[in-house]
Amino acid sequence: MAENILTGSASWTDKSLIACGRFYPPGCNTAEARLKFYATQFPLVEVDSSFYGMPTPGNSQLWVARTPDDFTFNVKAFRLFTGHTAAPSALHRDLQDALGPQAPASLRYPDLPAEIRDELWRRFIEALAPLRSAGKLGAVHFQFSPSVTQSAAGHGLIEHCAERMAGHLLSVEFRHRSWFSDEDKTDATLALLRRLQLVHTVVDAPQGFANTVPGVWDVTNPNLALVRLHGRNAAKWNHRGPASSGRFDYWYSADELAAMVPEIEHLATQARQVHVVFNTNNENQGQLHARMLRELLRHGRGHTG
Repeated sequence: MAENILTGSASWTDKSLIACGRFYPPGCNTAEARLKFYATQFPLVEVDSSFYGMPTPGNSQLWVARTPDDFTFNVKAFRLFTGHTAAPSALHRDLQDALGPQAPASLRYPDLPAEIRDELWRRFIEALAPLRSAGKLGAVHFQFSPSVTQSAAGHGLIEHCAERMAGHLLSVEFRHRSWFSDEDKTDATLALLRRLQLVHTVVDAPQGFANTVPGVWDVTNPNLALVRLHGRNAAKWNHRGPASSGRFDYWYSADELAAMVPEIEHLATQARQVHVVFNTNNENQGQLHARMLRELLRHGRGHTG
């Protein structure tokens, strides 16, 4: 296994993971103990909580203290930055107060006052600072809404985020098929990412939906290649429930993962580091998949077809 390939899961605190009792050992019952244990099993994790609510420097400081020096956190960007909506409760209390009682129940980034937008970016970057200072911040992951299409407006939003996060390593994941709908669109999308020095995210997900994209195995930033595996549960891909684990409930077979090994190994020859993140987050699926892939990579058990 190439030393520059890191595997891990999206989150380490999902309720179903903790409840299943098959990953954390007995007595591992606190946030501190769980992260410390997780970091003995994998070198990489993705922070997903930052998508739902603005992260804080305090949490980042705790994550730094609880993990080894060479541990890596990829952090998802806050949802308002990526074309999603958010309830006012996702903001810090003072920002809620600044918006006032007439604020809509569903906030959109373009509708926010400029000073609120500026403050959101400032606080997000501030929250990442402890991870960055410790050398533990990998990619800041921008998973754009399906409403963000391959258009002038879509390009403008990507450029805006890149400008706001200057100096950080950003990865981009699209959720609308227009970005890769044909060869010309694919070439244009990859060219945009290369121009802005953004990391293209190779996606594995169910196909045939407007809000999914094909797996395009390409590198747009020589520092990092990112692979995110969402499973192939087409029946539940657009299911809306209280938890995301239902949508990503999928068991990859050894053959399915082995088929990706040559592609992942090729990425490792094109980028300084490769991150493979499993978003199959029902119970302990992601952790088992990450271990399975790691073994396949170690033993070179990949195949094509």
